[in-house]
Order: sequence, then structure tokens, then C-alpha cells
Amino acid sequence: METTKIKALLQKYFEGETSPAEEKVIENYFNGGKVNRSLQEYAQFFEGISKLAGNNRDRALESDIMDYILENETKEKSKYRWLWQAVTGVAASVIIILGWFLYYQQQKSFDDTFKDPDEAYAYAVKTLGYVSGKYNKGLAGLSKFDKLQKATEPIKKGFAPVNEFYQTIEKLKLPAEKNEVIGNKNEKSNDSI
Repeated sequence: METTKIKALLQKYFEGETSPAEEKVIENYFNGGKVNRSLQEYAQFFEGISKLAGNNRDRALESDIMDYILENETKEKSKYRWLWQAVTGVAASVIIILGWFLYYQQQKSFDDTFKDPDEAYAYAVKTLGYVSGKYNKGLAGLSKFDKLQKATEPIKKGFAPVNEFYQTIEKLKLPAEKNEVIGNKNEKSNDSI
């Protein structure tokens, strides 16, 4: 009975759910010297824990370690706090500038570029002439495409008889399909009579 109770307490112990009183029961069991064979593997573990708990600790060392941990923890927090403040400051500045820019754009009334329509027409013609010149210059590079067309002409001539043959077959298929459709209609009309 005691072994099953200890096994249940060990299960709770390793899951971190034991109370200090239950831990004391486990410790007393393993330090008592009378340990069941099935639980022998845990005996050394609990003996080691008992020895560590019994040692006099150096309080100054513990204090130094805790001070070091707390000091580094605050440094990390202050570093991230500074970074967070910088990022939010930049984001707020961008939003303010963007808002001012959009507000200014809405307040500004639209003015025509040209007061005289003839002047606007002349400028549009000039701009379109410029664009046309650049477009034609780009198309000039495609003149080499004509050489490619000339190079493929012998291949097209070679395939011409094959293409004619397939066209002839298609022409022959069409009347045969029409006759089948007409034949089916005649059969249906004969059935209805």
C-alpha cells in the first residue's frame, strides 16, 4: 500500500503538483533506507536532493547572483523601452507629416497649366510628337524581325501541301456530317408519322 502511495506522490512530484508536506513524505521515505525495489531508481535522486538541501549555502553568492540577474533584466527592459519609444516616435512623425501633406493638397485649388487653349494645343502636339519619335525609334529595332520572317518562308512553303491536305479532309468531313444529321431528322419524322 505504501508503495502505491509513494508512486502516486512521485507522479505528482514530477508534474510539479506536490505540496511541501507531500515532498517531505517522499524525502523521508527515500532517506529511511527501506525502499521498494521498483522505486530504487529514484533513491539516488532524492538522496542527492537531500544533500544539496542540507549544505550551507553561501548567502553572499546567492545575493550576488540575484543582483546580477535583476541588473541585466532591467538593462534589457530599458533597451527595448528605448527602441519602442524611438519606433513609435518615428511612426507618429510620419503620420503627422502625411496628415499635413494631405490637408495641404486638399486646400490647394487646381489651376490650369495654360490660360490660352491654343497654347495648350501646341504644347500637346509637341509632347505627342516627342512620344511618337521615341516610339518610332523603339520600333526601328524590330526591323530585324523582317529577317526572321524571310527565314521562315521556306518552312511555310514546305508545310503548305500538308495544310492543304488537312483542309481537304475537313471539307470532306463536313458534308458527311450534314448528311448524318439530315438522315437522323428523316428517321425521327418517319417515326412520328
